[in-house]
Amino acid sequence: MAELVAGVDEAGRGALVGNVVAAAVILPATFNLPGLTDSKKLSARQREALFDAITAQALAWCAAAASSAEIDAVNIHHATLLAMRRAVEGLVTPPQSVLVDGKFTPELAMPARAIVGGDASEACIAAASIIAKVTRDRQMAELEARFPGYGFAAHKGYGTKAHLAALARLGATPEHRRSYAPVRAVMAGGFLQQE
Repeated sequence: MAELVAGVDEAGRGALVGNVVAAAVILPATFNLPGLTDSKKLSARQREALFDAITAQALAWCAAAASSAEIDAVNIHHATLLAMRRAVEGLVTPPQSVLVDGKFTPELAMPARAIVGGDASEACIAAASIIAKVTRDRQMAELEARFPGYGFAAHKGYGTKAHLAALARLGATPEHRRSYAPVRAVMAGGFLQQE
């Protein structure tokens, strides 16, 4: 029987607002996921279609997060590893080993290996990158509904000109990452929007 390997990736490390989301995916030995690749190389429509196909075919999958407050408390690196650990531990079927996109692995009960560019070379990591990205994009659409005017659904919380202009105009939301310099600058002016 083939070893159960979980691929792990994250979305939202560089954003100024919201969760960092990690996903873990165990694919079956044979799967039919045409177009599967690193989520950054796909359109939103392609990611949504693959999200449905991956969740239908995966032996197990889990998306988990670390909040903006956790990011501020422990820094983005440790928060990302925390989200990754939560995703792996949330799998209904525990993997025998884990492949993680990037340079670092979270502390886990099973062997884990970091692979730089793994989302482009390992199918299970590519699948995880899509689950993480789509999950986080959906969270940003929800944030857009809660805090209109920032354009979260469009820029996904990243520090675009439009987002920085909205921050300057409207102040920081409770979901903004206070440890990030552009948000800190707004907060220094005492500008915090209440929900």
